[in-house]
Amino acid sequence: MFVARFSNSFLTGYALLNYDNKGLHDPRILLPLSTRGGIVRKVGVYRQLGEFLRQRREKINPDTRKIPTRKRRRTPGLRREEVAELAGISIDWYVRLEQGRGSLPSKNTVSALAKALELSSTERSHLMKLAIGNSGRIYRRETVPDNLKELINYLTTPAYIIGARYDILCWNRAATDLFGDFEAIPIGERNVLFQTFINREIRKKHSNWEDDAQRLLENFRSVYDLWSHEPEFTSLVDELSTLSPEFKKWWNAHQVRRSSSAEKIVRHPKKGEIKLKYSTFQSNDNPDLRLVLYKVEAFGPS
Repeated sequence: MFVARFSNSFLTGYALLNYDNKGLHDPRILLPLSTRGGIVRKVGVYRQLGEFLRQRREKINPDTRKIPTRKRRRTPGLRREEVAELAGISIDWYVRLEQGRGSLPSKNTVSALAKALELSSTERSHLMKLAIGNSGRIYRRETVPDNLKELINYLTTPAYIIGARYDILCWNRAATDLFGDFEAIPIGERNVLFQTFINREIRKKHSNWEDDAQRLLENFRSVYDLWSHEPEFTSLVDELSTLSPEFKKWWNAHQVRRSSSAEKIVRHPKKGEIKLKYSTFQSNDNPDLRLVLYKVEAFGPS
């Protein structure tokens, strides 16, 4: 029996797998922080929290909030003092929050800010994670345990395992048949984001590339903000922003998404258009490892 566990009720149909809703952190990546290292991590989270607040503030139409016009507006959205007033916090503190200088807000303050900024449930959850702060984990490229490799090789549907940076770490034969030879891709480019945004051949395979790519980026953004202090993440984003205008534009919008399932249509050179459903499952033994499992729904004309 495989002892792999993934958090998603979809997998209850597999007798070899079990799940629960509480992830267990890999103790190998829970390392004590030096004072300097701790400060660097906090700065990264503070900066992302501040940018996220500013982006959401600028998207709000003041007319929908029935806020009295006190002076001419020169920038879009609400003013900082208006958000502070709606959230019931001091203007000075809110300004420092946006500048990445304030102390992390409490849960009650996050709730007040979420209401003031009209955040969606996903955005509110993301803001709460940023407010909790980084757990002090240091990024190390993940290693897939042998039992997980055996698991995806056992599966007959296309499947691969990615890490926190969306590196493609392990895959099965069905995934190779569908997407191509991952082994032939240089390890530095063997990344879902890089392949989606930079590889022109991969782009051509997506019938709805913009929707698929934007969904991917927004899901990654919700992960990146908690790792933004680590050079492996910032260098990836810098490279993609330089090479892809679409990535840069969507990245700067700071949209976040937490969707574990979706559909896409890809073009296969021999089988024509293929409609796929896929779901992502988080490993309980190491939450940074995620299984991406595909199901072929239908074939189109060749």
